[in-house]
Amino acid sequence: MILDFIFGSGIIIVLSILGVVLFLNFVPIGLWISAMAAGVDVGIFNLVGMRLRRVPASQIVLPLVKANKAGLGLNANQLEAHYLAGGNVDRVIDALIAAQRAEIPLTFERSCAIDLAGRDVLEAVQMSVNPKVIETPLVSAVAKNGIELKVKARVTVRANIDRLVGGAGEATIIARVGEGIVTSVGSSDDHSEVLENPDHISKTVLAKGLDAGTAFEILSIDIADVDVGRNIGAELLTDQAEADKRIAQARAEERRAMAVAHEQEMKASVQEMQAKVVEAQSEVPKALAKALETGNIGVMDYYRMNNINADTKMRELIGDVGLDSDTTKNDSSK
Repeated sequence: MILDFIFGSGIIIVLSILGVVLFLNFVPIGLWISAMAAGVDVGIFNLVGMRLRRVPASQIVLPLVKANKAGLGLNANQLEAHYLAGGNVDRVIDALIAAQRAEIPLTFERSCAIDLAGRDVLEAVQMSVNPKVIETPLVSAVAKNGIELKVKARVTVRANIDRLVGGAGEATIIARVGEGIVTSVGSSDDHSEVLENPDHISKTVLAKGLDAGTAFEILSIDIADVDVGRNIGAELLTDQAEADKRIAQARAEERRAMAVAHEQEMKASVQEMQAKVVEAQSEVPKALAKALETGNIGVMDYYRMNNINADTKMRELIGDVGLDSDTTKNDSSK
């Protein structure tokens, strides 16, 4: 009996120890004690509920302790709801504390909305206190005289808490500033005007209200560097002249080809006419024979015609000889 009692008592003690270990492992007693010591109203059953809902109790209780010490007046349900929605509870609390210290009006709901929108709410609050400098890439612009200028600007911005949700980001600011630089330089008659007064670019760009619809407020735009680039106007004129030259050459080649074609056509026509003349000359003897046969011309007429042809050929020969002698004399005199 005694052994049975001892054995039964040992089993009860072991089961009790196991139960206490499981309870302590399931219920974060340390967090509960920390919360109670900090004056935060978090019940033991709330911690058990967090464990059942698979919410890390440390990510709720510790930020809640910070919020309570800062006097934010939040409860565990609000933080747990934001965690379940996919938010970063600790960062939201840090942002609220920083905003309170900087006297920036920021509510818990607004902070949660900014965090769930994918923006870093703590960084936004810090940027509201300490403005950020955004450096634009090298922007190429051309003045009216055709000279290229390469401009780099530094934009000082401050986060606008009210427009963080739905407002455009840094990329929009950089694009708008680049557009303003191109417009300002392009409206200048001479590039030297920009080099003499680079602040004219800043004033022109800043007056356009580039921060409209963005999550930032532009405080200043400073021109960091202005370099002279290529003579774009001269290059364009050179390219245009080269293009005109090629067009003129193409048109001249077209006219030459048309002239060659026309010459070939004329030669073909002359050859055709010569062939017709030869053909017609071959018919002359036949016509003479027929005329003699029919009595249209007499024998004397035929001889007279031959004499005329012979006389004509003799005159042509004499004329050719005279021309050759004159040419020889001119060559010898030279």
